[in-house]
Amino acid sequence: MATIGIAGAGFSGAVIGRELAEAGHTVEIHDTRDHVGGNCFTERNHQGLMVHRYGPHIFHTGDERVWEYINRFGDLRPYDHKVKTTVDGGVYSLPVNLHTINQVFGATLSPADAERLVRDELAEPPDRGREPANFEEQALAMVGRRIYELFFEGYTRKQWGCDPTQLPASILKRLPLRFNYDDSYFNHPHQAIPAEGYTPIVEAILEHPGVAVSLGSPFPLEEAGRFDHVVWSGPLDGYFDHRLGRLGYRTLDFEEFERQGDFQGTPVMNYGDLDVAYTRITEHKHFAPWESHETTVCFREFSRAHEPGDIEYYPVRLVDDKALLEQYLALAEAESGVTFVGRLGTYRYLDMDVTIGEALHTADAMIAAFERGDAPASFCVDPR
Repeated sequence: MATIGIAGAGFSGAVIGRELAEAGHTVEIHDTRDHVGGNCFTERNHQGLMVHRYGPHIFHTGDERVWEYINRFGDLRPYDHKVKTTVDGGVYSLPVNLHTINQVFGATLSPADAERLVRDELAEPPDRGREPANFEEQALAMVGRRIYELFFEGYTRKQWGCDPTQLPASILKRLPLRFNYDDSYFNHPHQAIPAEGYTPIVEAILEHPGVAVSLGSPFPLEEAGRFDHVVWSGPLDGYFDHRLGRLGYRTLDFEEFERQGDFQGTPVMNYGDLDVAYTRITEHKHFAPWESHETTVCFREFSRAHEPGDIEYYPVRLVDDKALLEQYLALAEAESGVTFVGRLGTYRYLDMDVTIGEALHTADAMIAAFERGDAPASFCVDPR
């Protein structure tokens, strides 16, 4: 059996470590932070409210294997996520739905009328039938200029710190457009939040006699040779000591404040106006609607460019980043004895369910490789 070193005690490292340990391998996990769970870390504050310390995380999936897996380790409660946005003096529902469209145009359109309005009058598809090449083109083709300028342009500039024409169209393709009054933010059949937060779930995944966890302990790359294989869920460029330059990330700053009662009446309020410095306010007691609290805690979120020492939240993947990424991927693919995983290790934005699903797939591939006597691949999931 193999001895595996894993960098990172978030979902990627925890799931892979648990699966390998259950297969009889010995696992040693290191994490630079003083807690497990990565950016999914939750804790109760001094008032007893559950706080998503690095921003809210809502578990949603259509992957039955992932859903069954996470339910092995915690009590997940049904949760229907709602998002509103304050912009141009009004409050609107997101994702864009029939209510939003009627609000914007002061109308009482039916679903069919609204669909015809967007398709025949508002939408601005690219010329010559080509696919949208960037975020702005995707938005104009999807909802037209008025809705794009209200709900997407200002928010996107603040969130990503660049012109929307520099961002890939794929970012917007994740959001639905609905011609009914459904304002649930996600479409997946399973939507939930753990009753006691994500931290106990990750701790339970890691609770195995074959898994040793060292917190506040960077992975000792200089000692990588004492492991039969390394799993790296840290930043891809960080593994190579940024020798080719730094990949671009956005990071977040949080301004925490407390109030009595209910501050905003919804879990998330976006702010689309450019003259409002923050992108959104999250009110954390609404992420646990089965609890009752007289006080409330909220976070204003400010997005900015990542600097050395900051937490990496969102890979940017602009043109320059993609060129640099290809160089790092080539370095990674040439490495032996290491597998790169997760949001940071593959430099992609991943939801929790995708992260867990890819971790399970990677663990399956690694276990099979060890059984064959082969070395696991550098990437068990295509990072491109």
